Amino acid sequence: MLTWRAHAKINLALAVGPAAPPRGYHPIASWFACVGLHDEVELTALGEGEPSAWRIEWAADAPRPTPIDWPIERDLAVRAHRAVESAVHRALPVRGVVRKRVPVGAGMGGGSADCAAAMMGLDRLFDLGLGAARLREIAGALGSDIAFFIDEECGPERAARPALVTGFGERIERLGRVPREQSHLVLFFPPFGCPTGPVYQAFDQLPPRPLREGDVRALAAGPGIDGARLFNDLAAPAAQVEPRLAGALARMRSAMREPGAHVHVTGSGSTMFALAQGEEHARAIVEKACSAAPEIVAITTMLV
Repeated sequence: MLTWRAHAKINLALAVGPAAPPRGYHPIASWFACVGLHDEVELTALGEGEPSAWRIEWAADAPRPTPIDWPIERDLAVRAHRAVESAVHRALPVRGVVRKRVPVGAGMGGGSADCAAAMMGLDRLFDLGLGAARLREIAGALGSDIAFFIDEECGPERAARPALVTGFGERIERLGRVPREQSHLVLFFPPFGCPTGPVYQAFDQLPPRPLREGDVRALAAGPGIDGARLFNDLAAPAAQVEPRLAGALARMRSAMREPGAHVHVTGSGSTMFALAQGEEHARAIVEKACSAAPEIVAITTMLV
């Protein structure tokens, strides 16, 4: 049996460009970093000829569980299993369990992380020798964020390194891990998600502007993380699609009025995050958030 941690990510900065023909995909430039919050993908090898079986469930300590209302065959971890089997031209019988902690529709890449963990776990469990580069190729047909989570330095308990992700998510430039003293943060989970498709449609209604890749590169190259300069081009469209996000963000920012505290949206929402100046500061932010918006779940974690 092998258990692989599927760490969620946040977009410390996210620039989005106009949709590109013919498929209408949006080029991005984003500073990705994994966080301590993670799902787990558990794989148990079965005997030759035995049918594989998968189960998706919430971990007991999941901060914001919601109904698992999608067909099992559509889950990205299950699709990853099938894709790897197709690539190696043989069955890989397993009993697979995905224990989720990352909220659904949170803009944190939970499904993509599960997919990557399943692929890397299968590669190791069956000694396939595919390696990270080949797995990223296979993942290309499954989703744009998955390649980020497949890193040569990954392991069952080691998350992917931060990266500058450009193009349509296929160009990944690995960066150094954030120093521990700068890695504390708080995640805020509202009681709703944001649908990615409509958020991008709302973005398309904004006046077009060039992709701000240079701004993202400058932030990622800086000494540390400047919370005041972080930005997300999808934050306003997400708040338009889900007006409750706009209200939640305003309340969090009002509650965090103090030097060094800045609240941002990650991805297409709905998760928000705030960098903290140490563990004690992170706990203080959680207390303020709970007082300002009791319906929002706030947890402390770290960039990893």
